[in-house]
Amino acid sequence: MYNYKGKRVLVTGADGFIGSHLTEMLLKQGAKVRALSFYNPFNYWGWLEDIPVNDNLEVVSGDVRDSNFCNVISKDIDIVFHLAALISIPYSYVAPNSYIDTNVKGTLNMCQAARDNKVGRIVVTSTSEVYGTARYVPINESHPLQAQSPYSASKIGADAIALSFYNAFNLPLTIARPFNTYGPRQSARAVIPTIISQIAAGKKQIKLGDLSPTRDFNYVKDTCRGFLYLGDTEKSIGKAVNIGSNYEISIRDTLYLIKELMNSDVEFVLDKQRIRPKNSEVLRLWCDNTKIHELTGFKPEYDIRKGLTETIKWFSEKKNLDKYKVDIYNM
Repeated sequence: MYNYKGKRVLVTGADGFIGSHLTEMLLKQGAKVRALSFYNPFNYWGWLEDIPVNDNLEVVSGDVRDSNFCNVISKDIDIVFHLAALISIPYSYVAPNSYIDTNVKGTLNMCQAARDNKVGRIVVTSTSEVYGTARYVPINESHPLQAQSPYSASKIGADAIALSFYNAFNLPLTIARPFNTYGPRQSARAVIPTIISQIAAGKKQIKLGDLSPTRDFNYVKDTCRGFLYLGDTEKSIGKAVNIGSNYEISIRDTLYLIKELMNSDVEFVLDKQRIRPKNSEVLRLWCDNTKIHELTGFKPEYDIRKGLTETIKWFSEKKNLDKYKVDIYNM
């Protein structure tokens, strides 16, 4: 098990989907969390707005693209969980430079800040997209990296920058490589909330892209538990480690399962704008989670049916569904 009681933790990207859940779990562990929210003039903290006020929570607003800012927020910190990133694959086709600035340079800035401030540990967030379409399954950490989108290329670059700081400067660093995470608060740019939110909104037809790719879906609480395990063991230092369920399911079968759980007879309609370019689509992802289990004892607690049930319950609440624009394709 892991222990974060009394530790001073910085979470970048804390205002996002996974980051907000990780922040909540750290607070429940008794950690003192400095949570970074992307700066905006409205003083809006994203999903951190849904977290109850906590004396151990300090919210700061800023941007990981600024190296001086990264240095400031990393002072007096025991461990950094670096999640801040641009993550939408379709948007990376039209704004690739933004992905280099945020994902590669942002990671460089955080690694330099952690080194300069002698931070005890830093966990850098990668993605299963760095593997591209599986050449073999399940995918372990030795699988070749394939840049099938500007997004995945930026994350491959970020991983390389991070590991260079371990190799060159002995920075106590781990690469956490989660497979497809889903759950409450996820953006509708992802397939599971796209399906659930459209059904919950009473749509008779579901607009989706290609249903044939397979994914290793992981409920957000399991992904966050994986982060916490990796951040609390020295065995993971200098390593890239998958976080996944070792379970593969197609988008089509996921759609059918959600329809069953929501008692829906909704019809699937192909939306061409949701189709990736031919060579960019990642056709198969299936996680080999042997390494994280051997290093930490981690095992997922949510199977796909249990996780989807929790996700459907959250999206079905009007106050949550109202935050989504189900009629607009979210890149």
